[in-house]
Amino acid sequence: MIILDGGMSRELQRIGAPFRQPEWSALALIETPALVEQVHREFAAAGAEVITTNSYALVPFHIGEERFRTEGPALARRAGEAARHAADAVNAAEPDRAEAGRPVRVAGSLPPVFGSYRPDLFDAGRVQDYLSVLVTGLRPAVDLWLGETLSSIAEARAVLEAVAGDGRPVWISFTLDDAPGALDRAPALRSGETVAEAAAFAGEAGIAGLLFNCSAPEVMEPAVRVAAEIFAGSAVQMPIGVYANAFEAHDDEKANETLAEIRHDLDDGRYGDWAARWASAGASILGGCCGIGVHHIHALSQRLVSEAVSPPVSA
Repeated sequence: MIILDGGMSRELQRIGAPFRQPEWSALALIETPALVEQVHREFAAAGAEVITTNSYALVPFHIGEERFRTEGPALARRAGEAARHAADAVNAAEPDRAEAGRPVRVAGSLPPVFGSYRPDLFDAGRVQDYLSVLVTGLRPAVDLWLGETLSSIAEARAVLEAVAGDGRPVWISFTLDDAPGALDRAPALRSGETVAEAAAFAGEAGIAGLLFNCSAPEVMEPAVRVAAEIFAGSAVQMPIGVYANAFEAHDDEKANETLAEIRHDLDDGRYGDWAARWASAGASILGGCCGIGVHHIHALSQRLVSEAVSPPVSA
């Protein structure tokens, strides 16, 4: 089992970092990068084996086109350095992690650059221009790439193109349709493409891991089961991961404009119960997304790490 970190934004708020829309989690990186590193360290100390760079909001929608052009490369480097410093510090302080083959690694977050949950805004003509800034800035610091909260296969293909030839493992993580009634339909991405289609794409693309994130816990298990069936049927050996959010139901079209309310039923124990179900369904990479904090990850790592063997570090 590989344990991921949780959501950055609300942890930044918890420790008093500056936070507002539209900059979102990028504001702390701009004004108080030491607090970003602190959150990374807290997640790693809680048991996370992969910490994700705070680069999700380093896109024009959040920081503005002008700032993205003038400061984007330096901010991406800063995001990578904050995560790298945290991982290196924890690895140095806890050498038993490396000796056990479970050092803290850094995943370079490559987000949907035109907006979360908005596959309709995807622009193939501009996407590489934006992603190249993030890839170039993050490259010196990361151990693997994580295209996350992707709503469509087109967004995933763009991430793979952006890191083509880099040589490091690539994980692709899709966000799922979790609108009312979703459990009555075949598991699907927010684009409407099915999870079966996404899993087939992942197998053909030869990525290092297929994950599902930033969706309600309830829709994750069916998606994992479908992906596992597709992989088994095509003899694909690929780890599957889940890191759900704790959002109350909300309007996808406003996801980039407001801070969603957080559910009160997902305490450490309840989130751990969901994670155990995902593991039983075939997931071997587990963590949390928006609203899932350091305390959740600590409880999750304590509950699950002793129950499974971690996949190879190359995963």
